[in-house]
Amino acid sequence: MKKIIFLLAIMGVAKLSMAQYGDSFRSRVKLGFTVSPMVSILKPQESGVNRNSSKAGLNFGLMADFNLNERGTYAFSSGFQVLLAGSKLKYDAGKGLGDFKANPAEYNMKLTYIEIPLALKLKTDPDQGGIGFWGQFGTYLDFPVSGRADVISMGQTHDRVNILPQMNRINIGMLLGAGIEYPLGANLTGTAGITYQNGFVDVTRNGKWDDGRVNMNSLALRLGVFF
Repeated sequence: MKKIIFLLAIMGVAKLSMAQYGDSFRSRVKLGFTVSPMVSILKPQESGVNRNSSKAGLNFGLMADFNLNERGTYAFSSGFQVLLAGSKLKYDAGKGLGDFKANPAEYNMKLTYIEIPLALKLKTDPDQGGIGFWGQFGTYLDFPVSGRADVISMGQTHDRVNILPQMNRINIGMLLGAGIEYPLGANLTGTAGITYQNGFVDVTRNGKWDDGRVNMNSLALRLGVFF
């Protein structure tokens, strides 16, 4: 809840800034809010660890397009968002975290990141109905702020084990997306599309977590409103 209030406060300050600088600022910078349902997958790259299931999640927060030409068909797209992700992994004996290594175990991981996307966005000129199409390519920076795992080992369940200290402090990957923008009113523009993220960095630190490389990928339904 505190994160949501913080994001809304930033959004309010940004909107006041837009009102102060008027149409010139609005034509160069588009600010909005996104709430994007998603599915995340932790993908092991070595033997001894297997993905047991994917996990439904959510990406929400601020988004911003900085137009690079007068028509607004080229833009630098970024933002400040909260990512709720995770997955279920099954570990063989000798793999995993700390005392749980002695026996096979299943980890239901629940991960929270602060995300900053960085992408080049290409947009078509809107048609007569104001509808335009967009595509984007770039990267993202994820910074973990919470990591919990429910661990099942030898018939015993250990709830909400703190795994944040054993997570890498940054996750970087490739970002792809495509969708549409459509008018909702005089100063409102809706956006909808699909985004795919392919993580390049091992989610867990192998010095403390014996599981080889585990990458996180996700597929999201991108929904948002520009103000």
